[in-house]
Amino acid sequence: MSQSKREQVVSHLRYIRQELREMHQGVQEDSLLPEPGEVRGVMAQMEALLELLEGKAAKKAKDLDKK
Repeated sequence: MSQSKREQVVSHLRYIRQELREMHQGVQEDSLLPEPGEVRGVMAQMEALLELLEGKAAKKAKDLDKK
């Protein structure tokens, strides 16, 4: 995986981890569920990360098919 892709993945994971920590803290301390928009935002980040990773896998598969 190229360095820039690796940095993108790390950045996405850090963001998702922080958001989930904040949601968990809210549930633990205040017994409040996160706002639906917050959950959708984290889900969108997870989708973006998956697309980034699948894009790499799809490219590898395409390259193997050419051989």
